[in-house]
Amino acid sequence: MRTTTRTRTHTRTRCAANAATAVIATAALTACTLTGGSDDDAGPGGGDGAAGGTVTVVTHDSFALSEDLLTAFEEDTGYTLETLAPGDAGALVNQLVLTADAPLGDVVYGIDNAYATRAVDAGVLDPYTPDGQPASADAVDLGEELTPVDKGDVCLNVDHRWFAEHDLAEPTTLEDLTDPAYRDLTVVTDPAASSPGLSFLLATVGAFGEDGWQDYWRDLTANGLAVSDSWSDAYYVDFSGSEGAGPRPIVLSYASSPAAEVPDGGGEPRTGALLETCYRQVEHAGVLAGAQNVDGARAFVDFLLSPEVQADIPGQMYMYPVDDSVDLPEAWERHAPPAEEPFAVDPETVDAHRQDWLAAWREIVVG
Repeated sequence: MRTTTRTRTHTRTRCAANAATAVIATAALTACTLTGGSDDDAGPGGGDGAAGGTVTVVTHDSFALSEDLLTAFEEDTGYTLETLAPGDAGALVNQLVLTADAPLGDVVYGIDNAYATRAVDAGVLDPYTPDGQPASADAVDLGEELTPVDKGDVCLNVDHRWFAEHDLAEPTTLEDLTDPAYRDLTVVTDPAASSPGLSFLLATVGAFGEDGWQDYWRDLTANGLAVSDSWSDAYYVDFSGSEGAGPRPIVLSYASSPAAEVPDGGGEPRTGALLETCYRQVEHAGVLAGAQNVDGARAFVDFLLSPEVQADIPGQMYMYPVDDSVDLPEAWERHAPPAEEPFAVDPETVDAHRQDWLAAWREIVVG
């Protein structure tokens, strides 16, 4: 039985995206398997079902792939997939560390660069590098224990219509948000409770340095910042630009979010991403140390890098595939370009200071 929940997706475009990717996947599967082998291959990753057994995938609660692809993996390999989702990326890594002596499953997906060093240092992963890892993954490769699968830019989004109606220029930079002209207009998410919130905190560390980010948050808070516990509440309740119900025209979301706001039948989306405010998340997969089904875990990592799965990721999880050779959906090409120079913080620095930064943030923003 496979059970997943999905919190990152923009549901208004889900049905169309799923239909399109299902057609593409079905056509592709008539010619090849999803794990890199031909239909004549045997054993793990082959097409004769000789491997068998269950592969338990431990993941965050935003994991989603088209059902046709998951079924094809099972039919190609003979494995049965089960999923376990203990929470967001932070909760995922916490659970892996706490259960290191009795791992929750065989393979993990969803460890992002904010928590990668903690997972590696805790010894919860075994080394594995797929033969089919694309060259474009090398730039975000964090070592032999982790395989990059997808990436996403966490950025502030704006409601174009609101700013036009109020005859106010849209902000473009992080510094702009502290201008009194934008007082009470911004909503972000709590970095201790959400992955985008932590990424935005890291964006400010990357932008202003370890000595300056706290002053920035003091100024931002003084300018009427709102903080929500979840991305969905911030985007669909507080933000004015998606369903149009909220009072705030600036929200923390993703560079890909405007692609979900293209009107039915085409046209320009109501929203846009501020590409000078972004922090790049990279999500990884890895074989869990002590896995009962090592071959199955490796086959699943290979599967995540297959062209079919990489092409499925934008429509299912609203992330960019790590394989840059994969064509993006047309709406993404037009309305969801990635940031050219996202902010970054070294993963080891993040791991060393994450808890201190979160405590400082809470003292400044919550009091």
